[in-house]
Amino acid sequence: MHVLSSRFLVRPVDPEKTTAFYADVLGLAIYRTFPGGTVFFLGQGFLEVAGQGTPGEGGNLQLWLQVENLPATLAELAGRGVTPDREARREPWGLDEAWISDPDGTRIVLVEIPSDHPLRTDVRDPSGT
Repeated sequence: MHVLSSRFLVRPVDPEKTTAFYADVLGLAIYRTFPGGTVFFLGQGFLEVAGQGTPGEGGNLQLWLQVENLPATLAELAGRGVTPDREARREPWGLDEAWISDPDGTRIVLVEIPSDHPLRTDVRDPSGT
């Protein structure tokens, strides 16, 4: 399968409230709008299938958003009235993560990759071959 493009689809209970959350609270840039919807830029898109979801807590969908500076991002969001569902902490896999939720309870994992983490390692062959 050759994927040309991808999106996460969120079907909110209150479209205006949820659209405002992503636009005004998280500050995501708008790619385009259309009757009945808004598409936001979300960096590079990925779909991660991991673990097992719990019904009633935003379903099984989670958004994983990498940020440059997690403490600064949390402070910015606090200024916009966002209280984390779980404060930032270093996970066993070495990433710094905090959790927030959108108005429908969809979990949003905010992630900072520490400078010494293997995800920051350049795996290209230095010889160029």
